[in-house]
Amino acid sequence: MGKPAYFIRLGGCDIGCSWCDTKLSWNAAVHPAVEADTVVRRVLETGARSVVVTGGEPLMYDLNYLCRKLKENGLTTYLETSGAYPLTGEWDWICVSPKPSRPPLEWAAERADELKVIIQTRADLLWAETSAKKMGKNCLLYLQPEWSQYAKILPVIIDYVKRHQEWMISVQAHKFMHIP
Repeated sequence: MGKPAYFIRLGGCDIGCSWCDTKLSWNAAVHPAVEADTVVRRVLETGARSVVVTGGEPLMYDLNYLCRKLKENGLTTYLETSGAYPLTGEWDWICVSPKPSRPPLEWAAERADELKVIIQTRADLLWAETSAKKMGKNCLLYLQPEWSQYAKILPVIIDYVKRHQEWMISVQAHKFMHIP
């Protein structure tokens, strides 16, 4: 968070979180396909040194070629995924944001650098704990308030983190800064 990065948002997601803030990304058919080489060229034109690949659900696609081209150009690669699909691509950092409707595959526990669980209600804290138990010992643990419930749920998260200090709080900084 707070580090400049070029975001590659891939269209298509079949997980369907009710609170998703990018529902427009769900239907891949409404987003024109762009060649991976064109995407890499656009990234390089911006001078970015880091790239975040997100979605939708980015691992619905084979990301090996895209990652190889990004890495060949010296870019640091970050992935944000639910972990519900097989892992492809070479990543410097993987953030797994698991969803109860489609839990992550086994690779996620081994490879996740960061676990980010979206908290909409108190009940989501149980899902967070269940997910954390599966992660490696060096995985960073974050609770993030669901945006539409931010004011209501943030005090609950703060209280929880005070009592469970292995967790940290994450926020959608781009929304506070009005960055699309």
